[in-house]
Amino acid sequence: MNLEEAIDLLKNAVKESHIDNQKHIDLSLVDAQERLVYEKALMFCQAYVARGEITDEELKGRLGLI
Repeated sequence: MNLEEAIDLLKNAVKESHIDNQKHIDLSLVDAQERLVYEKALMFCQAYVARGEITDEELKGRLGLI
């Protein structure tokens, strides 16, 4: 899995919050059989942020959270 694949996958789990204009990743939207793959994709993206290869803001933007 690369960063683009992880981001594309996680976009399927983005949910609009009950608070206007606030989105978040909600893994309860994912089938139980696929949840581990989504968790790995999330950890993969967070590792990129931790290494400084992408900023948290850039990641959120690419996921459609902001």
